[in-house]
Amino acid sequence: MTLLETERVAVPALRRGTVPRRRRRGTAGYLFVAGYTLLLLAFGVFPTGYSFYLALTNARGQFTGLNQFVKVVQDYRFLPAFGHLLIYLALWLVVLVVLVVLVVLVAVVLRGRISPGTSALLRFLYYLPGALAGVASVLVWLFMLDPDVSPVSWLLESMGLHTFAAVLSPGNLPLVLMLIAFWTGAGGWMVVMYGALNNIPDEVLEAARMDGAGPWRTAWHIQIPMIRQWIVYMTIMAFATGTQLFVEPQLLQTASLGRVSPTWSPNQLAYVYAFQQGDFNGAAAISVCLLVVGLLAAGLLVARSNLFTLDEK
Repeated sequence: MTLLETERVAVPALRRGTVPRRRRRGTAGYLFVAGYTLLLLAFGVFPTGYSFYLALTNARGQFTGLNQFVKVVQDYRFLPAFGHLLIYLALWLVVLVVLVVLVVLVAVVLRGRISPGTSALLRFLYYLPGALAGVASVLVWLFMLDPDVSPVSWLLESMGLHTFAAVLSPGNLPLVLMLIAFWTGAGGWMVVMYGALNNIPDEVLEAARMDGAGPWRTAWHIQIPMIRQWIVYMTIMAFATGTQLFVEPQLLQTASLGRVSPTWSPNQLAYVYAFQQGDFNGAAAISVCLLVVGLLAAGLLVARSNLFTLDEK
């Protein structure tokens, strides 16, 4: 058989073997995506659509337009609840900037200055607070914030907070909730940032070292810009989590024997509407308002940061 005849026989055979493998890989990809898609539809898209339906109708299912929104906005508890949330988010986003710098610097140290075994142990320890459920985190902080039993009672008393009621006064509550959010979120995001830093090619870091850049200058001018999309993603997720504030103030309200308002956050107000007043339509209207706030903030961040723009290679 000549070389030309061999190629005519071999090439179709190779193609016949390649196509099924490609199809199998494509099928596997669809199967992986299918599970996420089903969960997204079941617990994301359908509940959101149902919330819009409830917000635009009354208890009898009759279309009422924006009447539910007008009703909840005119509630004397609506503006204070959203005002508390905005104060909390302002504090949280300021601390988030510090958190980003702290997370990246610690991740840089873990990646380049510590042995792999020690680095893995420290990442595990950092992640522990984030692994706790929200309820467990609040219970830990209830212990920490009670001057009678707290190991840092001297610090609380030096700030003039001699009783648990003083710590949970309305003016201090946004700061308390922000501290809880920082404690639970820093470790988890540190792990995420560490993974993002590992995606930076070693050649880039080596070139920076050859140009005389030290570790901190490399982190500030090279590593942080190269993980900018992860930082934006972290900010969006932190903002979304902040708008859903419920467990922490609800437990603090119970532990303080009513010193914290049961409608301190919008989610608490929606809970009161749904399960104490039996008004699911009003609760859905509040939820839609929170959704709009979150989408606007996320859209602004995505537009200003080009989050979904592919890097040119």
